[in-house]
Amino acid sequence: MKLLRIILVLTVTATVLLSSCRRASTPADQAINDKTLLLGNGSEPQDLDPQVCTALADYNILISLFEGLTCIDEKTSQAVPGVADTWSCSSDGRIYTFHIRDNARWSNGEPLTSNDFVYSVKRALTPELACEYSYLLFPVLNAEAFNTGQLKDFSKVGIKAVNAHTLQITLGYPCPYLPTLVAHQVWYPVHEKTLTRFNAFNKRGTAWTKPENLVGNGPFILKSWVPNSRIVVTQNPNYWDNSHSHLNAVVFYPNDNIATDESNFRSGQLHITWDLLPERILHYQKNNPTLLRVDPLSDSSFLRFNVTKKPLNDRRVRQALSLAIDREAIARDVLYNSRTPAYALTPLNTGCYNPKPEAVTNIGLAKKLLAEAGYPEGKNFPVLELQMNTDAINTKIFEAIQEMWRNNLGIKINLANLDFRIWLDNQRTLNYQISRSRWVGDFDDPSTYIDLFLSDSGNNRTGWVDPEFDKLDKIANETLDPKKRFELLQKAESRLLYEAPIAPVFYGTRTYLINPAVHGWESSLLGIHRYQYIELVAP
Repeated sequence: MKLLRIILVLTVTATVLLSSCRRASTPADQAINDKTLLLGNGSEPQDLDPQVCTALADYNILISLFEGLTCIDEKTSQAVPGVADTWSCSSDGRIYTFHIRDNARWSNGEPLTSNDFVYSVKRALTPELACEYSYLLFPVLNAEAFNTGQLKDFSKVGIKAVNAHTLQITLGYPCPYLPTLVAHQVWYPVHEKTLTRFNAFNKRGTAWTKPENLVGNGPFILKSWVPNSRIVVTQNPNYWDNSHSHLNAVVFYPNDNIATDESNFRSGQLHITWDLLPERILHYQKNNPTLLRVDPLSDSSFLRFNVTKKPLNDRRVRQALSLAIDREAIARDVLYNSRTPAYALTPLNTGCYNPKPEAVTNIGLAKKLLAEAGYPEGKNFPVLELQMNTDAINTKIFEAIQEMWRNNLGIKINLANLDFRIWLDNQRTLNYQISRSRWVGDFDDPSTYIDLFLSDSGNNRTGWVDPEFDKLDKIANETLDPKKRFELLQKAESRLLYEAPIAPVFYGTRTYLINPAVHGWESSLLGIHRYQYIELVAP
């Protein structure tokens, strides 16, 4: 018996020692077994309404819940079949016909038809909704006239259901990138019965996007949404391509603290982070290169100036502020060369378009223009406020710009860190003086950037209206010859940079950490990922 007790004690001790040597299973480990992807997602969603949201963090969730006529291929940034399995275009480039899949369904099992797309386009164009992305529908015949209220009869807008599975779109002018354009969220179908139930056709912020109410058509359904904590989506049993889906669920963790995001990854709470502080890149390059990803991204960061407020209503003041920014120093000293200086709005090689570098640093000219505007050496210049969403990278960048303006121009700017949704809403309502801004391309074409500042663009958000810019942009987008079109877009962008309602700062990359168990996560120029095709494979 004594020997037996000794053996038992030794066995238990060995088991305890062996267990202590094993790494404790983390949530990320368990999620691999459960086929659940855990993602950092930057910020709390503004909403989950595809015709209302504008933030990339919101779109990351929307793409799991809805699907357009087409989707964007991560590798090529080109259109691939979505709800429509095929499409064709007339010889004059003005009529597109999309064929809806026979097995396309809403998440509640109801058939999805071409009428659903007609309904959604009408909603996005209805003036009362004030959809910021409505201008992406303007290639459609009479869409702009309906959106501005000049046309009341929607039947004259160039979109119609030929039958339940055939959608015809008639354009006012040729738009060669339309198949890519219709992959955008503003074109997503929304469920008419659900919106009618919540009186949400022309209203924002209703309860139709709550988990218990939302009916979508994407590869996942909204399971739960705990504000400022997590958003959980689970596989949609009625999705048309479930046979190729690998994940059971995706959990999005809204968190605008980049250091915390990294800490959560290191402790096994995430599979992929939203971002990574630039100063941490070298650490991972040296110590854990397999965890680090630095992907190309169609991304432009810039300042918006509210031109409706003095002294920013003076072009010379705006030009001076832009000219006094040392973009190379920001990219080198603040961002550790993880980004590149931006001398124009549109990133280089966007759809083969390369803008002229016209937003340069010229301190002498900046001082001269500020003096001409009545503020020599910054004398009597009012203290302005620069708003930004709370983010460690933002703080460092704009503290640097704040100091550049103080040293180079003799002016004082206060910085205001705001909650993401408040910051975004202040831009929308022009409740700011200067605002940090960022734009990730919706498709791989320069118009995704230049069109932002059309007078009737809901994403303009500067108060700047310029008929000459509008004219150049309109002619460009009606021009089929690529060379001539780019020449016109360049003239429009030059006009924008001269009038300076914005000041470009840097072009971005997607810098993040990724668990080696994540397979199929392609480098995506537009930051788009179709989660249903991602696999989790235990090392």
